[in-house]
Amino acid sequence: MYLLITQLLSGLALFLFGMKYMSDSLQSAAGGKLRGILNRCTKNKYIAVVCGALFTAFIQSSGATTVMEVGFVNAGIMTLEQSVGITFGANIGTTITSQLVSLKLTAVAPFIIFIGAAILSFCKKPMLKKIAAVIFGFGALFLGINFMTDALHGIKDIPELMNLFSYLSNPIIAILVGLIFTSVVQSSSVTVSVLVLLAGSGIIVNQSGQTDYLACLYFILGANIGSCMPAVMASMNANRNAKRTAFVHVMFNVIGLVVIGIVLIFAATPIVNAIGTISGTDKRFVANADTIFKVFQCVILLPCSNLLVKLSRKVIHAKYGEEQDADEMVLKYINESGVANPTTVVVGVVQEIQRMADMVKINLKEASDALIRKEYSTSKEVYKREKYIDFLSHRITEYMVNANRYGLPLKDRERLGGLFHAVIDVERIGDHAVNIMDDALKEKNQRMEFSAQGRAEMTEMYDKVIAIYDKAIEVFVNEDQSGFEEVNRLEDIIDQMKIDCQEGHVKRMAQGQCSIESGLVFTDLVIGYERIADHAVNIAFSILPEKK
Repeated sequence: MYLLITQLLSGLALFLFGMKYMSDSLQSAAGGKLRGILNRCTKNKYIAVVCGALFTAFIQSSGATTVMEVGFVNAGIMTLEQSVGITFGANIGTTITSQLVSLKLTAVAPFIIFIGAAILSFCKKPMLKKIAAVIFGFGALFLGINFMTDALHGIKDIPELMNLFSYLSNPIIAILVGLIFTSVVQSSSVTVSVLVLLAGSGIIVNQSGQTDYLACLYFILGANIGSCMPAVMASMNANRNAKRTAFVHVMFNVIGLVVIGIVLIFAATPIVNAIGTISGTDKRFVANADTIFKVFQCVILLPCSNLLVKLSRKVIHAKYGEEQDADEMVLKYINESGVANPTTVVVGVVQEIQRMADMVKINLKEASDALIRKEYSTSKEVYKREKYIDFLSHRITEYMVNANRYGLPLKDRERLGGLFHAVIDVERIGDHAVNIMDDALKEKNQRMEFSAQGRAEMTEMYDKVIAIYDKAIEVFVNEDQSGFEEVNRLEDIIDQMKIDCQEGHVKRMAQGQCSIESGLVFTDLVIGYERIADHAVNIAFSILPEKK
C-alpha cells in the first residue's frame, strides 16, 4: 500500500509540475501578445466569453486568466463590466484539460518529453526554448497521468482505501472534498483531471459496485467553487473594482452550484443518462460533465451579468479612507503581496509610472506658477507630493528588480530595462520641479522682480516643456513610436529657445533691466526646462528595446 500511495503522489506531483511548467512557459513565450488580444476583445461580452475560453484553453489555466483579469481591472485598463465575459469564458476554457486527460495520450508521453528535452538542450534561441519548455511540460503532464493510472488500478485491491472513497457518495462530502482539493492545488483543471482518472480506474463506485456518476457530478461542483481561490487571493490587496471582479467570479460558481444542485435533486437520473449516452466511457463522462456544467452556467448567467455587476457594487462599496491615496503612500496598481501573474507585471508598472508622471506634472505646473506668476500657496503641496513621487520611484524600482522571479513574457522582459530608465527620468523631472519651487520661494523672500520680457519667455518655454512632456508620456504609455517625430521636433524648439532666452537675458542684464540675483534664477530656470525636455525625450524612447 505504501508503494502505491508513493507512486500516486509522485504521479500527482509530476502532473502538477507539467501543468505549471507548460502554463508558465506558454505565458512567457506569448503572454505579451495574448494580453493585448485579451484586452482588445472585451468590448462585447459575448466576444469576451469566446476570447476568455480560447485564451484559457491555450494557457491551460483559468486561475492564470482570472488573476490576469483582476490585474487588468486593478490597473484600470479593463472595466468591471468588460471583465465579466472573460470570467465566464475562462470557466469554459479550463475544461479543455480534463478533455485531454480523458483521451489516450499517455503512451506518447515519453516521446513528447524527449522532443522537449532535446530542443531545450541544444537550441539557443529564447523563443524556441520557451516552445520546447511547453512541449516538455505537456509530456510531463501525461507521464504523471500514466503513473497515477497505474497506482489507481492497484488501489482497487485495498479495501481500506476504497472505503475512504465511498464517502464521496454523500453529496455534501463530495462537494467539500472537491472544493478543498481545488483550493489546495489552485486549479479546477487538475482536480477534474484527477477525478477523470479516479472514475476511469473504477475507484468511485456506489454500493452496487458501479461507477457513482452522481458523486462525480457533485465533486465537479465543489471543484468549481474552489477554482475561485486564485482570483480571491489576487484581489485581496487590490482596489474595489478588482475585488468586485473576484466577487463576480465567486457568484458565477456559487449560483451555478445552487442551480445545478437543485436540478440534480429532481432530475439526476435523466442528466446522468444523457451525459452517459454522449460519452461512452467513465473518463469521457467526467470530462463532458465538467464542460456541460460550465457551458450551462454561462448560458443562464450571461444574460444576467449586469445584475451580478450591480450586486458586486452593492456588496463591495467604498469605505472611508479607501480613496485617500494622496494622503497615504501606497502602490495603487501593483499588488505586491497578492498573487502575481507574469503577464500583468509590466501592465501594473506602466500604470504606476503614469500615475507618478501625473504627480510630477502637477508639481511642475504649480512650481512654475509660483515662480512666474507669484502664486505661492501650493508650495507645501509640492514638497509633500515630491515625497510621494520619491516613494513611488523607490517602490516601483524595487518591484521591477524582483519581477524576474515571475517568469515574464519575452516581450515584457525586453521592455523592463526601458521601464527602469523611465522611472529614473520621471523622478528627475520631479526633482527639477522642486528646484523651481525653491527658486520661487527665493524670489518671494528676496523680493526679486523679473522683466516683462523675461516672464513672457519663461511662460513660452514652460508651455513647450509641458507639450513635450505630455507627448512623451503618451508615447510611453501607448508604446506609439509614431510620436517620436513630434517629440524630436519639440526638443529642437526648446533647445533653440534656451539659446534665445540666454542671449536675451544677457542683453537685459547689460541694459540694467534685471538684477544679478533674478538673472541667476532666470538662467537656472531656463537650463532646468531644457533638461526636463531631455528627460522627456528619454521617457519616450524608453519603449525601444535596448541594444545588446
